[in-house]
Parts: sequence; C-alpha cells; structure tokens
Amino acid sequence: MRVGVLTGGGDCPGLNAVIRAVVRKGEVHFGDEFVGFLDGWRGVIEDRSMVLDVERCRGLLPRGGTVLGTSRTNPYKVERGEQRAVETIEAHKLDALVAIGGEDTLGVAHRLAGAGVRVVGVPKTIDNDLSATEVTFGFHTAVQIATEAIDRLHTTAESHDRVIVCEVMGRHAGWIATYAGIAGGAAEILVPEERFDIEEICRSLIARHAKGRFASIVVVAEGAMPKEGTLEVAAAELDQFGHPRLGGIASRIAPEIEARTGFETRVTILGHVQRGGTPTAFDRVLATRFGIAAIDAVHDGAFDQMVALQAGEIVRVGLSDAVTKLKTVDPSLLHDVAGAFFA
Repeated sequence: MRVGVLTGGGDCPGLNAVIRAVVRKGEVHFGDEFVGFLDGWRGVIEDRSMVLDVERCRGLLPRGGTVLGTSRTNPYKVERGEQRAVETIEAHKLDALVAIGGEDTLGVAHRLAGAGVRVVGVPKTIDNDLSATEVTFGFHTAVQIATEAIDRLHTTAESHDRVIVCEVMGRHAGWIATYAGIAGGAAEILVPEERFDIEEICRSLIARHAKGRFASIVVVAEGAMPKEGTLEVAAAELDQFGHPRLGGIASRIAPEIEARTGFETRVTILGHVQRGGTPTAFDRVLATRFGIAAIDAVHDGAFDQMVALQAGEIVRVGLSDAVTKLKTVDPSLLHDVAGAFFA
C-alpha cells in the first residue's frame, strides 16, 4: 500500500516516534511505501511532500518536534481546500492517510473521510484534552518540564520572599497546570475549567504567608479566566480554527497580586519550552504503540477511526467520538487532591 503521513497543529514531543513506528512496521512487515506531507494539511493542499522510509526515520525516537513540519492550516478555510486535498491524495495514488494531531487536525480528517478519504487518526496534544483516550503522548513530557521548572522557581522565590506566577499551556483544559501544580507543590492552581477570583487568591496568599511561608508559586494555565467583573483581560486574536492565540494571563495576574498583597511578585511563562526537546520514556513508548496501531488499522481497513489508550490497551474509536467533546479536568482532582495543600 501507499500511505500518506502528516502531523498537524502544535508540535509535541513524541511526534517523530509515531512517524518512525508507522513507517517501520509498514515498510518491514507490510511492504508499504510512504509519503510524508510537509507542514500538516498545508502540505496536502499545496502538494508538498517527502519520501519516508526506514532509513530516513533512523534516530527519530528521542528527537523532539516533527521532521515533517506542522501548521495550523485549516483546508476548510482555504479556497477549494477540500478539493485540493483530495486531488493531491489521488495524484499520489495513496491507499490511506495517517493524520497525527489534535482536535482540529482530526476534525479535518473526519470531514475528509466524509469526502471519501481513507484516513486513520493518531491523537496528539500536550494539553491531554482529547476525548476517547486516557492520555495523549507529549502530555507527560510537558508536565515533567513544568514540574522541573516549578522546583527551580521554589528556590529562587524562597531566597527573595517572592510570589512567582508560572504560566503553562492549556487552552481549554488545565491538565498540565493541575498535574505540574500538584507535583511541584504550588500554592494555587488556576485552570480554564473554573474561573478564578483574584481577591480570593490574594487572601489565600496573605493567609499562607502569615503562617511563615514567605514564598508561593501560583501555577496558571494560559486559558484560565477571571470571574466576570473581577479582572479585565484583553481579547485575543483567533487562528484559522477559531481558537484564541493565548498567552500572557500571568503578566496580568502578577501586578494585581503584588498590589493587593504587598508581596513582591514575578512572572515566568514557560511557553514553547514545554513542547520542545526529547520526549520522556513514557511518551516514546506510547507514541510507538500508537504508530504501530495506526498502520495496523490501515491494513484492517479501519478508516475514519482513531487509535486510543483505554485501560492500558490500544483500541480504536470513531474520529467523531474523539473530536466531539473536550476532556477537561475532574473537579475532584483540583479540589480534593490539590486543594488539600492550598491552606
């Protein structure tokens, strides 16, 4: 078979491991040939590609990013985008396409499946917010990076008796903030799932410092929002999928904390460092398992489906089930577990 492969959306540790696994099993066990499309769906609609084979995939397992490149291009926001994508796939005489991405990339894959494209999805997002899978590769790496940063921030905060607001990724779901906040011993964790009250945060920090704790780390997801009427934030630009380009909420919160508490407050925005670098062992293994399962699904004819992790096993679910609803943080994790350490 001739199989296309693409990576879409934000880059993520483990993408190259998926590509490597798909190509390795496909070429060695099935005799497949592979075409890698460059920069996600943009490469498909513009017909830009490269040959993928086992030799070209050597050394990819520990390598971060994606050798195919990626973008947030939405074919349905481009003139004749769907038609051009289908024409490219037909021109390359592809029997199937493996799309590796998050909600947006897989949402496009599902729509193209309706247009006759034989596609299998692989879930990718460091935000860990895709439904139908317990965890996505890249998430654990991002949490590890954020946790190590918080550990370092504790020591400098203690040295200067400061509050440090650490901003991590998470547009609609606060999984990274919650996990890293718990693992790093944060004083407060602010997530998109629950709007925060800046006055309540300041009262909590004042009470905490009154007990002799002269340093606090506040972890905030980039998509966290204040309760209406408590703090104004600027509107963000939108990308091709209608999502706001986030970042900077920590810089809005920190001055308020300093003004209301009198505690010297600083900001650390981790940003893209969470996406970069080598994936953890867990993410390498999960990405490899997903890649193997994806090429198996291609040969089983399991199209318009996504591979997923459920109860430790790799299963197949409909792409529609994967992109219909976001997976958000369980309030009990935030309140019962993390909340026990906020006092």
